[in-house]
Amino acid sequence: MGAVIHCIACWEPYKSPFTFFPSFSTHRSHSSPLPPKLAMAPSEPLSLTPVQDSPLFDYPRLDQQLIHTIAYDALVWSSLHGLLVGDKSVQRSGSVPGVGLVHAPLALLPTPFPEKQWREANELAPIFNELVDRVSLDATFLQESLSRTKKADEFTSRLLDIHSKMLQINKKEEIRLGLHRSDYMLDEKTKSLLQIELNTISSSFAGLSNLVTELHRYILSRHGKLLGLDSKRIPANNAVNQYAEALAKAWSEYNNPRAVIMIVVQAEERNMYDQHFVSDVLREKYNITTIRKTLAEVDHEGEILPDGTLFVDGQAISVIYFRAGYTPIDYPSESEWSARILMEQSSAVKCPSISYHLVGTKKIQQELAKPGVLERFIENKEEIAKLRKCFTGLWSLDDSNIVRKAIERPELFVMKPQREGGGNNIYGDDVRKALLKLQKEGSLEDAAYILMQRIFPSNSAAILMRNGCWHKDRAISELGVFSTYLRNKDKVIMNKQSGYLMRTKISSSDEGGVAAGFAVLDSVYLT
Repeated sequence: MGAVIHCIACWEPYKSPFTFFPSFSTHRSHSSPLPPKLAMAPSEPLSLTPVQDSPLFDYPRLDQQLIHTIAYDALVWSSLHGLLVGDKSVQRSGSVPGVGLVHAPLALLPTPFPEKQWREANELAPIFNELVDRVSLDATFLQESLSRTKKADEFTSRLLDIHSKMLQINKKEEIRLGLHRSDYMLDEKTKSLLQIELNTISSSFAGLSNLVTELHRYILSRHGKLLGLDSKRIPANNAVNQYAEALAKAWSEYNNPRAVIMIVVQAEERNMYDQHFVSDVLREKYNITTIRKTLAEVDHEGEILPDGTLFVDGQAISVIYFRAGYTPIDYPSESEWSARILMEQSSAVKCPSISYHLVGTKKIQQELAKPGVLERFIENKEEIAKLRKCFTGLWSLDDSNIVRKAIERPELFVMKPQREGGGNNIYGDDVRKALLKLQKEGSLEDAAYILMQRIFPSNSAAILMRNGCWHKDRAISELGVFSTYLRNKDKVIMNKQSGYLMRTKISSSDEGGVAAGFAVLDSVYLT
């Protein structure tokens, strides 16, 4: 049965023959039936009772005309404030700014999230930052942990080759910059905050997540009394300014006032405005110039001077901020790989360096979850306990017992390759099929994957918007916590939580990712 989608243009619902969003997620969940319908009580005071049963979040019972009004206001606000992406139906929208603009996919109203777990996620941010830095310095751990993956996954193999080359030439990264995002879901049964993954390269949406928070605060300032919601319960989100601050401080530590920051981008990028927001803050607040280059352009225009300075198109580069280079698609030829090696060999600050990039792989995540491994990098027992508390079950495919269990109960597992971005994971009965195929072939390809405990998160009512239309559904959300880390030799200059990203999707979806077309941008409503 098709979903009912409401178009703002004609103000009339129509029956869609397909699901409003392609099946999407980051991990996990089965759809749940709607709870008993509750009467709206906008005059009641803000309740901090479990939100799934709260009339304050009974979005399915909202008056249709009210939703239309809010949706219209949201679309106007998004257009005026740049909450925009390129429209994939318009040619050149991913390469020419201002061509084919459409509002970013978004949740019309914020999603409830318990304040206790919100604070836990924020407290974990600086601990994960320090963990990434320490693991990045342990070359033996990185190479040995990824050795089997290297044989099965060509992309990871190429990254490891670059890492090995930097070790051979004794390349030291004295200034180390991390713009990270740790993603979590809230387990419905235990109410535990569980980590999905840690992103160390191209952690996107610092700019647009900022705007969604502002949008939701604006909506509640106008309609909050009717909804029974308080805009002050949406936590502040200053991600774009904090990302810009970290980049600016790294630029300052490099100590070349004439140098620029280079953002490495994909040739087609419909999420370019999220990136341009960071550049705008760097220019307006810090008077720092940024340039945008693809990997191929870096290869054609780049050179390293004898002192290690990287020049691209005649400009000295102080900081390299990767918003590409995390997927095999970004390396269609040897030219792109040559560019990556060139940048790594330079003295420019890399965000991330090749070692930081490798720390963010799924295999390293799985290795760190093994008993006793965190103690190799962290001395503080309280910090270790906090990290372990958020870890899910993570296993290598060379564990025959867990593989057998996954074949018997595939619905309890997610099979994950060493890839970033949405659309890569394997779910449900496909897990069983994939594992049986690997067993039959008897190859080393199983080293390209890990198994992860499937999270079954809480779900709530939501109103999801895409392409000027809105749709009510049950939804699940994923909280991403941005963090910034800057170190120069032994001096830690910056290490803190730096804003957040909430992504929401229909609860029946498996894959996740806004850019991949599965999720919408959202914000947190603390309960």
